[in-house]
Amino acid sequence: MTANAPGAVRILLCDDHAVVRAGLLALLGSEPDIEVVGEAGSGEEAVALAAKLTPDVVLMDLQLGAGIDGVEATRRIADTGGVHVLVLTTYDTDADITRAIEAGATGYLLKAERPEELFAAIRSAALGRTTLSPPVASRVMARMRKPLPTLTERELDILGQLSQGLGNRDIARALFISEATVKTHLGRIYDKLGVDTRAGAVSVAKEQRLLP
Repeated sequence: MTANAPGAVRILLCDDHAVVRAGLLALLGSEPDIEVVGEAGSGEEAVALAAKLTPDVVLMDLQLGAGIDGVEATRRIADTGGVHVLVLTTYDTDADITRAIEAGATGYLLKAERPEELFAAIRSAALGRTTLSPPVASRVMARMRKPLPTLTERELDILGQLSQGLGNRDIARALFISEATVKTHLGRIYDKLGVDTRAGAVSVAKEQRLLP
């Protein structure tokens, strides 16, 4: 861990790759006003350490291998209050961004950003200010400008079943249609919502009030 000046921004790193954490530790150690106080290799560990260490900012990856993902870890940390979460990831899909922001992330940064941008984002996050990578900000603005998608009654039915965690076979049985028909409708739903996963479809549908 770094040992920096009093009043430094206290950081908890969460990434399931030790090499990535080591690189971030070395990078952040070059800034006198940033202090890394802990490292977590899983979502569960990040939640526990955030409660124990009460850092100013948790630098959170989204994909964390086994256990809860970065979005769920962000939600649990944000729900406690007082600790800001800055997502640092390679993923920039609409679904990932939406889920992270809804979970309470203060900012969303891509790992491709320059070190100076990362430092600035950390300092902003510590003050509770939102920071988004330019590509992420562009996607957010495009989503806000885009009119809400129009889903057919059947697509809404399938979304409702999807939100209950049902698989294609169970959805087909519940709606008295074939699995092939379910897959076709799912493809159309994904296209309309701009997602590529079931979880993403449910998340965006709830965000846009397409589901109760």
